[in-house]
Amino acid sequence: MKEWIFTTDHKRVGISYLVGSMAAFAVAGTMALLIRMEQFNPGPGITDNPHTYNTWLYFHGAAMILAFLIPGLTGFAANYFLPLMIGAPDVAFPRVNSFSVMLFWLAIVLALLNFVIPDPADIMWTGYPPYSVMTEGNTAWYVFVVHMMGFSSILGAINFLTTVIYMRAPGMGWNQLNVFVWGTVTAFVMQLIFIPALAAAVTLLLFDKYLGTHFFDPAAGGDVLLYQNIFWFYSHPAVYVILLPALGILFEIVATMSKNPVFNYKACIYGGFWGTTLLAGEVWIHHLYVSGMPDWLRIGMMVSTILISIPVGLMTISLWGTLYRGAITFNTGMMYASGALFFLLLGGLTGIPNAMTVVDLHIGETSFVHSHFHYVMAMLATFALIGGVYYWFPKMTGKYANEGIGKLGFWLNFIGVNVTMFPLMLIGPLGMPRRYYDYPMVPELAPMHHLATYGSLIVLLGMAITLINWITSAIAGEKAPLNPWGSKSLEWTHTDSPPGPGNFKGGTPVITEDWTPYNYGK
Repeated sequence: MKEWIFTTDHKRVGISYLVGSMAAFAVAGTMALLIRMEQFNPGPGITDNPHTYNTWLYFHGAAMILAFLIPGLTGFAANYFLPLMIGAPDVAFPRVNSFSVMLFWLAIVLALLNFVIPDPADIMWTGYPPYSVMTEGNTAWYVFVVHMMGFSSILGAINFLTTVIYMRAPGMGWNQLNVFVWGTVTAFVMQLIFIPALAAAVTLLLFDKYLGTHFFDPAAGGDVLLYQNIFWFYSHPAVYVILLPALGILFEIVATMSKNPVFNYKACIYGGFWGTTLLAGEVWIHHLYVSGMPDWLRIGMMVSTILISIPVGLMTISLWGTLYRGAITFNTGMMYASGALFFLLLGGLTGIPNAMTVVDLHIGETSFVHSHFHYVMAMLATFALIGGVYYWFPKMTGKYANEGIGKLGFWLNFIGVNVTMFPLMLIGPLGMPRRYYDYPMVPELAPMHHLATYGSLIVLLGMAITLINWITSAIAGEKAPLNPWGSKSLEWTHTDSPPGPGNFKGGTPVITEDWTPYNYGK
């Protein structure tokens, strides 16, 4: 136990991030089930206290994004596999890496204590003033948890960017990196740029509530929209902090299971990943279309929001092109990747009309947007992460995950999330608002809420089966060979399963000029 708690091995740190992020996912998923059950019918349901509902909503959103998706992708997957992919024996700063996961766990413990303190946070997950300043809930608790998560992410960003720049295997050029490495690099660049904005926003919130300042008080010369601008200046790039590593995992699965090189690699990396990074900070106003922005600013941000579909489109075309004429193996990991491609298509296409001011002014605060961002961010990234665990399961454990149980879990999860989210997309334009505790104004929409709630119960079953499969397979699964999928990437071709200390037995691999991690057919 001491070795796991105080480890500096990047692989053990990665597993600690995985365990912590899955714990956060379980609690945040429970909050989602409570939300669905409360909205099953109009009127009070399992609680008659809207503040309790707000606590569920706050914890669901904050934990899913800040404690599950970002740490799962840039904590677990980056920690475990990025050094292996670039031929490094560890990360650049192993002790800093260990400290970052300790901060992450501290933040999770603090967040969970929100359920036992007498004044839990009651601020949604966004913390908008004036509600977050006027509420009796513990806004300081929310701020401190966000700070802990932010510190952890900044330490990780510095560590991994240094690792990729200075610790690549001899001979490895920038155009020989795995796509997942590029996804992680661009995500960490955005974290370094934009996390200070989030820290500033929540710190000013803390000052307003507890120190008597008036940054967000219009009566004293402040501006409520100042908070929303600073908050979304980070929180929309955070969508791409999640999206880019998730797409990177999809590329690893799709290329390996198709036995194809990545289609249009350079356009994908420099046009897709870096194009998205460049534009990520120019689109935040589309979250504020209905908040009193001047028209010229709305129109400008509408153009930049639509423009960002070009680099995302380049990455999507590369994914589909990698499948073309491939010898595709449809194992559990590939099925999750296929499901994520479907979510990318549906979520992305619904985002284009939603970017237009004339449309978003009518549906921006409805369940349509709620469903859209769950498709394009939450479900896509979750399926990519679960698919990645199945793909790398033999590498981490030396054993196969059970394919039959894995595919059963996939179908339950895929059907369940669509049954949950698609009805919400349909009822948004019919008048169902986002974040509402009750909907007496549109009681005719109750059957759609029934359907969505049944879907969430299917997801609960699918996720439970998936977790049980991982645990039982890690203990008693069938032994797997060192490279069961026939990958060309270094983590499969040059390491044991699981890799030992230092990663590479025969020393750091030396990369030749014609090598790539996708040299299939050569």
